[in-house]
Amino acid sequence: MKENPNLTREWDKVFPQSDRVNHSKVTFRNRYGILLAADLYTPKDAVGKLPAVAVSGPFGAVKEQASGLYAQTLAERGFLAIAFDPSYTGESGGEPRYVASPDINTEDFSAAVDFLSTRDDVDSERIGILGICGWGGLAINAAAIDTRIKATVTATMYDMHRVNADGYFDSMDADARYELRRQLNAQRTEDAKNGSHALAGGVVDPLPEDAPWFVKDYHAYYKPPRGYHPRSLNSNNGWNKTSALSYINTPILAYSDEIRSAVLVIHGEKAHSRYFSEDAFKKLKGDNKELLIIPGASHVDLYDNLAVIPFDKIESFFREYLK
Repeated sequence: MKENPNLTREWDKVFPQSDRVNHSKVTFRNRYGILLAADLYTPKDAVGKLPAVAVSGPFGAVKEQASGLYAQTLAERGFLAIAFDPSYTGESGGEPRYVASPDINTEDFSAAVDFLSTRDDVDSERIGILGICGWGGLAINAAAIDTRIKATVTATMYDMHRVNADGYFDSMDADARYELRRQLNAQRTEDAKNGSHALAGGVVDPLPEDAPWFVKDYHAYYKPPRGYHPRSLNSNNGWNKTSALSYINTPILAYSDEIRSAVLVIHGEKAHSRYFSEDAFKKLKGDNKELLIIPGASHVDLYDNLAVIPFDKIESFFREYLK
């Protein structure tokens, strides 16, 4: 990735462009000097300083997928919104490519707040963030450290530390965790010998008949035209195999009980990942925290199903706390 990436200018999202929103491409740097790329959405009738929301996720997706849909919809409802590609992914910078980091990816949210807070069309006292899937947990971590964030929404949240350290449904014990560390560090040696980073692979394709139902749920989004994008890690060859290492020993929700700003946690009733949101919510304190379970919804329904995503609630939440 060049220092000044040549951002795609044509509309290449997996969702239709709104005629009620202005769209442009922007860039900004995080605290580590990585240049982040984002889509900026503003209401066409906007005047004055607006409340703003930075959106990212799902984990392994790009801004042309679910996060862009959320950002554009928020702009239709009167917010200035950006959907950004995290460091090392999509059109954002960072080498080597396809690396995940609990520190840097949390910083990406704060860098987005930097960018928004210095714009003339944004009210710097009315900035929120919204994280989808793995970026939901990172959004909570960002809210715990960044007091400029006045309101946080998570949708179909993953705790990326917990799933990497303990496995799905907390199925790993200490021996299994040791074996995982052994395998990942052996892969580091191989990568060092080869001078390149092996990829873990995105969503499995073709889909095995005995695939778990939640894998089928992911496949239904990332592989067909519904959600496929050529820059999406999940749609294609995935993260570096060793990306999980830094998450194993980094509990990103450790200080979530210290968040004083407002948090809305949204999850689908039928989602395999529902326990992440429910357990994270139990740790949050204060009467400005809320858990919303969407009846009948799966994990991926909250990526793009406009009949299910509670945008009325998200709008009212941000309007209440971004004031």
